Amino acid sequence: MRILIDIGHPAHVHLFKNFAWKMQEKGHKILFTCRDREFVLRLLQVYGFIYKNFGRHYKSIGGKIQGLIKNELQIFNTAIQFKPDLFLSNGSTIAALTSFLLNKPHISFENTFNMEQVRLYLPFTDIVFTGNYPHLSLGRKEIKYPGYKELAYLHPNVFTPDENVLKELGVEKNEKYAIIRFVAWNASHDIGHKGFSEANKIKLVTELSRYIKVFISSEGDLPEELKEYQIKIKPENMHNVLYYAQLLVGESATMASECAMVGTPAIYINNSHFGSIDSQAEYGLIHLFNEDELGQEHSIKEAIEILSYPDIKHEFRERAQRMLEDKIDVTSFLVWFVENYPESVKEVKAKDFDFGRFK
Repeated sequence: MRILIDIGHPAHVHLFKNFAWKMQEKGHKILFTCRDREFVLRLLQVYGFIYKNFGRHYKSIGGKIQGLIKNELQIFNTAIQFKPDLFLSNGSTIAALTSFLLNKPHISFENTFNMEQVRLYLPFTDIVFTGNYPHLSLGRKEIKYPGYKELAYLHPNVFTPDENVLKELGVEKNEKYAIIRFVAWNASHDIGHKGFSEANKIKLVTELSRYIKVFISSEGDLPEELKEYQIKIKPENMHNVLYYAQLLVGESATMASECAMVGTPAIYINNSHFGSIDSQAEYGLIHLFNEDELGQEHSIKEAIEILSYPDIKHEFRERAQRMLEDKIDVTSFLVWFVENYPESVKEVKAKDFDFGRFK
């Protein structure tokens, strides 16, 4: 089988990397297509994947429209040469449209339910995987699985933490640290959001630094006062960093969910609470706050309170274990589904289908 996987964000590399490795071991051919965004190229190179880079990632609305047209032509030409049997993505409009034009199936993951994007790719998509938490229905093409997309790369079956990252981070083995994550707010679903004010970014770092070592991961430029806190690690090691951290405070839904998977307390600042985030909050793994001034102030107080608990990591690891008992190894499920497609569609939609075989 020949599979084309389109990547729009570094998190998508992680989403599909274990699937790609397992499928390659079975003799299948995998080609990634991507844009030069953040660490996408670095991750694809480090993981040893064959990929086609379509150039720069556009940030403005006009640029995004221009990029959509340009990238559609690029992926179409690439697919003509590669001759894929199936397309995979996480909500890629260009992969969906190309699959439709070439009469090949497109399978997508969806977790943000940003409907302006969903409406673009859904008509040209055959299957959409969503978690089994409450969310907007995507109709007959939707297949709900018991899990989160982060479990495709952070389930214990595929993720083993490496404490060597502590040396790279510059901390001692038992030294405690916190991660702060700021986003750039330039995605289409970020319109109307602003996150922490600059004053509260400084206040957050200043307050936490009184209790614990602080590292900042930021998509955008930091205020001059905070640049000394910028984390300096290889991007492929970030999940190890999150695993050993005492706390995450951030504006990134993906990073908050990643912490939830590995039992690290996460404080998430955003007015939009996705279904997956709400679900993880119900397990007690994420604390949610709005972006307004009061929400920012309360999030800082909550962070300090969490750091005062004597054995917070043990408690959150137990919460994560309870969550994992209800969920599946998403990679294992995806490998089975794709290898057995399209018969797998009927099987998984049957009332007696047992997801437990993928734990």
